[in-house]
Amino acid sequence: MDLRLETARLVLREFREDDWRALHATHSREDVVRWLTIEPMDEAAAREYVQGIMVSAREQPRTVWDLAITVKGDDAVLGRVGMKRDADPRSAMLWFALDPAHQGKGYVTEAVRALLGHAFDDVKLHRVWGDCDPRNPASARVMERAGMRREGHLVQNVWIKGEWCDSLLFGLLASEWRV
Repeated sequence: MDLRLETARLVLREFREDDWRALHATHSREDVVRWLTIEPMDEAAAREYVQGIMVSAREQPRTVWDLAITVKGDDAVLGRVGMKRDADPRSAMLWFALDPAHQGKGYVTEAVRALLGHAFDDVKLHRVWGDCDPRNPASARVMERAGMRREGHLVQNVWIKGEWCDSLLFGLLASEWRV
């Protein structure tokens, strides 16, 4: 069964085969993938990524949720929001990316909140966490506005795109979500 989450303005849905074009349009841009661990995607990589997302969506038990962000009434993909269960299946790592043309409208925060609701209310996770480079304050604000708390600052803990990078860690517990 396809997962579909709705908010006041958005529909988060499973990726479809032809969504690779929208993924390529955003994820081929240096400014979009700058803070991600992936390199810019060419068309073949975007197709392969979407095919992989579609396969992982059918796995049982499901361990990866990677959903297309669309505005209600318009099926165009603006970005994506997702999570993957950790080695401990009661926790998951969060991620998100949005086409810069649609940033600054609160879409990602709204999408993250919807995914957190699904994580805690439907999947019954105990904890969801995310991280970002401190040089990317917009991502930190998204996680804070979605209700996550800053848990730490790791110094030069990951090698990304030819340099050691710091990570800000954010987390939220199911018990905090329900408060």
